[in-house]
Amino acid sequence: MATNISSIIINASTQKVFETLTNPELIKLWQYGRVVTTDWKTGSEIKFRTEGGGKALEQWGTVLEMRTNELIRYNLFTPAPNLEDKMENYCITSYVLTKDEGQTRLELIQEDNRPNAFAPGTLMPILESLKKIAETN
Repeated sequence: MATNISSIIINASTQKVFETLTNPELIKLWQYGRVVTTDWKTGSEIKFRTEGGGKALEQWGTVLEMRTNELIRYNLFTPAPNLEDKMENYCITSYVLTKDEGQTRLELIQEDNRPNAFAPGTLMPILESLKKIAETN
C-alpha cells in the first residue's frame, strides 16, 4: 500500500489541535469547505461532503480508531467511474498528535493502494491551513 507522510509543528496545545481536527465548523475552514458528519467514535460512520461547480462530492467510511488528543484514524471511499465500493478501494487517513515542548507535532499519514488516487503534494497545504486555524481560533 502506498503511504505518504507529512508533518508540521503547530504553536498550540494538543487539545486545541484535536479540536481543530474534530470540530465540524473548524474542519470546514481547513478542508476548503468540506463538511464532515460523524460522532468521532471508533466504529462510527464518517462522511465528507463538498460542493463545487454545481456538483456534490460525497466520501464515506468508518472511524477506525479515536484517542482524544492523540490519534484519529479513519478509512474513506471516494467514488469514481469503474471503482467499486469495497475495502481495497478505501484510503486510510491518520492524524497523530504528539506534545513537543508546548507545541504539537501533527503527522498526517495517508495509506492508499489505488493507482493514481492520491496526490501527496496536497498534504502540506492541508496541514498549513490546519496550523493557521489551530493557532488563531
